[in-house]
This record gives sequence, structure tokens and C-alpha cells, in this order.
Amino acid sequence: MAENIPKFDEATQKELAVFLEKEQTQAKIHSSVHNFTTMCWDKCITSTPSTRFSRSEESCLVSCVDRFLDTSIFLVKQIQERRGSQ
Repeated sequence: MAENIPKFDEATQKELAVFLEKEQTQAKIHSSVHNFTTMCWDKCITSTPSTRFSRSEESCLVSCVDRFLDTSIFLVKQIQERRGSQ
């Protein structure tokens, strides 16, 4: 069975590793977006949604999204620093 597994040269292996790292990073980002969306919704939306959010819900969502963006920027910088140091 191991005979059927193709052998890749070093350049292809490196390219696959980079691709996998990018895909894993993208999956982490998508997961974070989903988690923050759920968290902000659960934290801020206290009534049955209608055509508009209440002032307090809107303010809460804005603050929550701002914190999400701050966190996202921080994470991107950390990823860039790790890649730069490698």
C-alpha cells in the first residue's frame, strides 16, 4: 500500500508545506470569525431581532466588533513576525 504513495521532490514538499500552513492559518481565521460572531451576538442581542437593533445592542455590537478587529490585527502581526523570524 505504501508503494502507491507518490514521492515528491524537496521543492514540491516545501510547496505543499507552505500551502498547508496557509490553509491552516485561513481555517484558524475563519474559526475565529465564527467564534467572535457567535460571542458578539450572544453577548449583545438581548431581545428578539426585528428590523433594527436597540441602541444598547447596536453600541454593544460596535464595541464587540472593534475588539474583534483589534484582536485580528494583533494576530496578523504575530503571524507576520513568526514568518519573518523563520
